[in-house]
Amino acid sequence: MTLSDEPYILAQLAMSQLKSAIYLLLKDAKSGGMKNSEIGRSLGIYTGHVEHEGHIPRTLLSIMEAEGVVEQDKETKLWSLKKF
Repeated sequence: MTLSDEPYILAQLAMSQLKSAIYLLLKDAKSGGMKNSEIGRSLGIYTGHVEHEGHIPRTLLSIMEAEGVVEQDKETKLWSLKKF
């Protein structure tokens, strides 16, 4: 690993750990799932720039949705692990 690789590796590790934390929360969530705000506040990542609160967990959920791990109920807006 070179010095220039270290920031990238650390960022990827952080993303992996955050997605794992979301996965564990949703695994133990009630059957309906959790709201973005509940996930963010539970993990202490619901902060953000003025009028942009919640963007961190929402972005992570979108990534996980694209990866086929989570899904959102369009009516209730609750997130849950994708059922296969």
